[in-house]
Amino acid sequence: MGKAMGEAATKAADPPRGRRLGGTGRPRTVPVERLLRKAVVVAYWLAVAPLARLAARLPASLAYRVACWRGDWTFWYWAEKRSEVVGNLRRVLGDELGPDEAERLARDYFRLVSCEVIDVMRLRGRAGSLGKLVEIRGREHLDAALAGGKGAILCSAHFGSHIGVFSLLHAGGYPLTTIGRWHWNYNPGLSSAERRFWDLIYARRVLRHRQRPNIEPLPGRVQVAAQAAAALRANEVVTICSDAPPYDADRTRAIEVPLLGRQATLLPGVVTLARLTGAPVLMAFVYRSADYRHQVLEISPPVPMQGETATAFGRCVAAMDAAIRTSPAHWFYWGQTDDLASLGLLPAARSAGTAAVSPQPSAGEPAALLEDRR
Repeated sequence: MGKAMGEAATKAADPPRGRRLGGTGRPRTVPVERLLRKAVVVAYWLAVAPLARLAARLPASLAYRVACWRGDWTFWYWAEKRSEVVGNLRRVLGDELGPDEAERLARDYFRLVSCEVIDVMRLRGRAGSLGKLVEIRGREHLDAALAGGKGAILCSAHFGSHIGVFSLLHAGGYPLTTIGRWHWNYNPGLSSAERRFWDLIYARRVLRHRQRPNIEPLPGRVQVAAQAAAALRANEVVTICSDAPPYDADRTRAIEVPLLGRQATLLPGVVTLARLTGAPVLMAFVYRSADYRHQVLEISPPVPMQGETATAFGRCVAAMDAAIRTSPAHWFYWGQTDDLASLGLLPAARSAGTAAVSPQPSAGEPAALLEDRR
């Protein structure tokens, strides 16, 4: 929810439906290619969803092999997005990442987001069919944190299949709530029918494995901290992704921290929440193995929150940096050039006033869409 969670940020207001993002007032044009991509995405979900019960009983190797085939096909037919991902990988990670390695990572990126569809479908029931494929390391750190009675904050990034795998924690007895938005509810380019589709096919499955509805960070929603604090006071787990680019309205609260060799602009909301409630912060990352069906959720010991806000938050960002460098293809933002620029990892590609800023992904972001959200 995707992807997920700590994006307590807000960007410039979305344009009115039917208007260009540049604000020209002329009708929005929808390229035929984009409509075809949407149709392919919807068809994939519609084809997989009715098979959810069967997929839970079929060999996992078959289900994830099909997902990889779909990822490979998307990689080759969507040349524009493939070039964007390859270019972003090389521009951010440096020239030492050769063209062949960048192509390999980009193909893996497409495979991984396609596999997340299967993960969501295997959440059926008590998510046992997905649980058999996931190893949770560091559960003792989470247990120790909850023993303090002040709840626990799991801080992550839009990295790997965190939405599906975090659901396993809830199914395993840890009451869990996510800070994040269902992005389709705030995208003016989507119809009401499309929103209902994603509510039914995606959100419904995920929310079965959440203690409370998503805590949605939006401009002016001061109750977000209060809602999260209430969950933590009940000794529950709150998840938050802290790698989302801030909206323009929140940049005064953002700070610069080192990320991937640059100074990234991020919101330190996880530190603010931890200090407000006394809840410990643990880093959590989900890695998919080379066979694409097995995964590992790694939960760290508590991150020290002492020192200045930038110092404490820097420890969290350093963990995100290490995870991304270890498994670059797992990070969602390679396919979102505008967001990388908003983070400060890439230079702004467009002139002020005409930039098309995509809605930031959230806990409700089905990364497997691979859909052009501009």
